[in-house]
Amino acid sequence: MGQTVTLTTAHWLYLVGVIAIVVTMIRRENVVVPAIVATLAVAWAWSGSGVQAITSVFAGSMVAAKELFNIFLVIAFMTALLNSLKAIRADVKMVEPFRAVMTNGTIAYVVLALVTYFISLFFWPTPAVPLVGAILIPAAIAAGLSPMGAAVAVAIAGQGMALSSDYVIKVAPGISAKAAGLPDLSTVADRGLVLSLITGVIALVLGYFAIRKEIVAPGAELLVRWERGASLEGGGHAGSFDKSALAEATSAPATGSDDKWGRVFSVVTPIVFIGIVVFMVLPRFVKGMPDLKGGDAAALVGGAAALLLLFASLAAGSAKYFDRTADHITDGLVFAFKAMGSVLPIAGFFFVGAPDTAGAILGLPGGAKAPSLLFELIQAGQGWIPANQFFVAFGTLIVGMITGIDGSGFSGLPLTGALSGALGKTVGMDPATLCAVGQMGAVWTGGGTLVAWSSLIAVTGFARVPVLDAVRVLFLPVVAGLIASTVLAVLIW
Repeated sequence: MGQTVTLTTAHWLYLVGVIAIVVTMIRRENVVVPAIVATLAVAWAWSGSGVQAITSVFAGSMVAAKELFNIFLVIAFMTALLNSLKAIRADVKMVEPFRAVMTNGTIAYVVLALVTYFISLFFWPTPAVPLVGAILIPAAIAAGLSPMGAAVAVAIAGQGMALSSDYVIKVAPGISAKAAGLPDLSTVADRGLVLSLITGVIALVLGYFAIRKEIVAPGAELLVRWERGASLEGGGHAGSFDKSALAEATSAPATGSDDKWGRVFSVVTPIVFIGIVVFMVLPRFVKGMPDLKGGDAAALVGGAAALLLLFASLAAGSAKYFDRTADHITDGLVFAFKAMGSVLPIAGFFFVGAPDTAGAILGLPGGAKAPSLLFELIQAGQGWIPANQFFVAFGTLIVGMITGIDGSGFSGLPLTGALSGALGKTVGMDPATLCAVGQMGAVWTGGGTLVAWSSLIAVTGFARVPVLDAVRVLFLPVVAGLIASTVLAVLIW
């Protein structure tokens, strides 16, 4: 840290690019354009060649795709599996038993949160919202839970708690770890899981107290009254990660109902994925068990999803089995690129600031030293950065929340990850912890709990409550949870 850092034009342009991306996010605009322009400018300043700068624009997205393509495949296979389960109505049968448990509003609130969390861990909240909304929210209303209470439970458990950890599919921790230059994402994933649970439990408890006066005695008339109401939200800015539109794409009606196979796969599918989670967690507690490293955990999840897809598609009927299975995979890939495609040029810009990936983007020969633009900027300005872990942790949280303002939650992860990798070394804090903190801020905000133009629109649409009212109810519980989890992150790690 004692060596002098000489800042070049490329450093200053990189800083301008970061600021431009943050400002664009605050304005609720898509950040792909400033990311591409910033990559061009930085590469041109560094190489002095316009041709190399143009090449670097493509190379940035190419390197990002190479680093993140395993994530795309996992999303694709999980989405394909869900679509195959829909064809035999196994998705519906997985949640139907919980309707009988909802005997009053309080229990309905808890059941909604638990079921949403469980489904969202494995399939993301996007397809979980229409499933829970169509089957469990009406049952919760009849049990005495208010529509706002249903929206709060679903949003906190799915869009917040499950998506912010993304512990099974591991898209979020994968992006964060790559951007921070960490060799293994497991530490980021584990700490993200803990922080998401702390934030979620606090938010669920405070959210319950915010709506508990609206809970009434069960009655069929409650459902009738609710069903007469019109859907209150039908538009708005959905951010660069348009989850409400994607929810429509993944909620096609069943095409080949088979009660017997639907029941079988409604049991087998959760057992398989619970077994995978146990297998991933056990090495932390049992010595000698193989520990999944790097992308191995994502590969295990994706492989299991692909195999289940084959059997679920066969259960829907042997006619056109090969074509149907291939179509599910194609639809899954389309969904994956709609969900994550815009992340590639954004990640490409932040990867040009990291030494591990900058060389390939800037076209440097194998033995040449790659620049470390972001770390060197932090190193040059460390005299102005308070050497206080709480300050840095809350700064990373706030940056994450700012990046989530675009309504995505994922597009800001390359920034929070890159900052964590640089700032952690400056204040002597584990970059994995900062990655997890930034991830909480970005995903809880943009994933669908704190901004009205996110996938919260889909949640409130199914619950039939105004989305802005939902944001007001969610704000204090979620922010309180984020503050508490950030404080504990510094104290524990």
